[in-house]
Amino acid sequence: MTSEIDPKFARHIASAYYMWLTTVRADGMPQPTPVWFIWENGQFTVYSSPTAQKVKNIRQNPKVALSFTSDPSAEEYLVVMGEATLEEAAMPAPEVPAYIAKYRQGISDIKMTPESFAQYFSLAIHIKQTQIRGE
Repeated sequence: MTSEIDPKFARHIASAYYMWLTTVRADGMPQPTPVWFIWENGQFTVYSSPTAQKVKNIRQNPKVALSFTSDPSAEEYLVVMGEATLEEAAMPAPEVPAYIAKYRQGISDIKMTPESFAQYFSLAIHIKQTQIRGE
C-alpha cells in the first residue's frame, strides 16, 4: 500500500462522477454511501447535510474509505483510506469552481438550485488520504 495516487488512477478519479464513501457507525457496522466529490491538491471534498449518518459516524471515528471502479469486472479498482475532517465554515459547494462545474447538471437533475443545494448540503467533509490500494 502507498499514500500516493498512481497517475492511471488520477485519470479515473478525474472522470468519476461519484465514489463510495464508507464510514463506520458507533456499533461497528460499515456504512457505504455513494457521494459526489472533487479531488484537488491531494484532498477529497464531499458536501453533506450536517444531520446525515455519515457525519455522525465521522464525528465518532474520522477514519474513512473512498472506493471507485469504472471497470464492470472490477479488475481495476481504487480504495483510498483516509482521515476525514468536518468543516462547517467551508466555502459553499456552488462557490467552488471545480465542484459546480462537475455537478451543475446533477444539482438540476435532483430538482435543486445551486442555492438550495448549498443550504441542504452545507457541511464540507475533507478527506486526506493516508493509504491507497488498487489494481
